[in-house]
Amino acid sequence: MTVLDKSVEEPVLSERESVLVRSAQRCIMAALDHSRAGKIALLSDAKAVIDKDTPVLELPPKVLRFIAKTLGAMAEGKTILLMPKDHELTTVQAAHLLQVSRPFLSKLLKEGKIPFRMVGSHRRVSHEDLMAYKDKMREAQELAMQDLTNQSQELGIE
Repeated sequence: MTVLDKSVEEPVLSERESVLVRSAQRCIMAALDHSRAGKIALLSDAKAVIDKDTPVLELPPKVLRFIAKTLGAMAEGKTILLMPKDHELTTVQAAHLLQVSRPFLSKLLKEGKIPFRMVGSHRRVSHEDLMAYKDKMREAQELAMQDLTNQSQELGIE
């Protein structure tokens, strides 16, 4: 899990923990599929039994889907990034998210391709604007790929 707040450690799951996490994800998804997801009993270990003293956590299905997706990504060893929607990033963080160099990102900012604001002498990019740029670039790449595919079909190249 990659978190911009450096005070939170990046968990590395053992093989056993990955199996447990994947199992939890499947249980949550099964509960959602059967519309029984209103309440989930919390057990401290696999040998515990559900009784009147078992704490019950009640969550909306939307939240359970989010938790299930997060657990699935963790079980697969994928990086997870959680931040408020209106969060602002430094140029280093924004470049990392776009998987480009910081100088390249700075060029995009100077060209006005991504909005930013100044905080003292430092630039800040909103996460929302950064993701909008990323989506726009992905769409442009897909259109270019489709154009190439169409051209190759017209020319009879396979």
